[in-house]
Amino acid sequence: MCSSTRSTNPERVFGLYLVITNPVTSYETVAEAAVKAKLCYIQLRMKHEARSLVLETARHLRAITANTSTRFIVNDDPSLAVEVHADGVHLGQNDMPLIKARTLFPQLSIFGLSTHSYAQMLAARTVHPDYAGVGPVYTTPTKDIPDPTLGPQEAGRICQAAPWPTVAIGGIDSSRLPEVLRAGATNFSVVRAVCQSQDPYTAILALQQQWRQHLSNHLHAPRFEG
Repeated sequence: MCSSTRSTNPERVFGLYLVITNPVTSYETVAEAAVKAKLCYIQLRMKHEARSLVLETARHLRAITANTSTRFIVNDDPSLAVEVHADGVHLGQNDMPLIKARTLFPQLSIFGLSTHSYAQMLAARTVHPDYAGVGPVYTTPTKDIPDPTLGPQEAGRICQAAPWPTVAIGGIDSSRLPEVLRAGATNFSVVRAVCQSQDPYTAILALQQQWRQHLSNHLHAPRFEG
């Protein structure tokens, strides 16, 4: 669970990792809701905007998350993450290699990595990400060129096998979350399920309540592999 004070050591179990993209309210409103709900992570992802706008938005979100337990991650751009004093950066398979980013930007504490297959998870062992995204679990329109979907069972297998914290991502909403968690995912990420809500705080609380209920129901239950 996310600690009440800031820590740069990612917990293995924290529930919702919120990616903020094209919210119907505003980036600031969603970030404020995430901080109020005490989420461990928010990630700013603005793929097609001018860098100046991304930088301005990132500064606003950094101010909102400063001195809270919510860690602020910037997507793709480690130099921008450093410029706004973010906690970390999330890198895709085609972005700057993680080892190079760690070398060039030691100011950052957290380096996340997207993985889209069991083979990529195994390959990531050589670079030791602080956490890894696993997906897409389901078809999602938030990527211009989406990777092949894994399905919940394969995503769960990858999450269970990884030696670092993992986050299942891609097409997850409240109706699909139970299946994703039953398949073995510990943490999960959403975009539209919160960003397309006029009340992001309530949407966040509902998703976290589903996750907590799953943990409560399965905390002492034996796990059967098959």
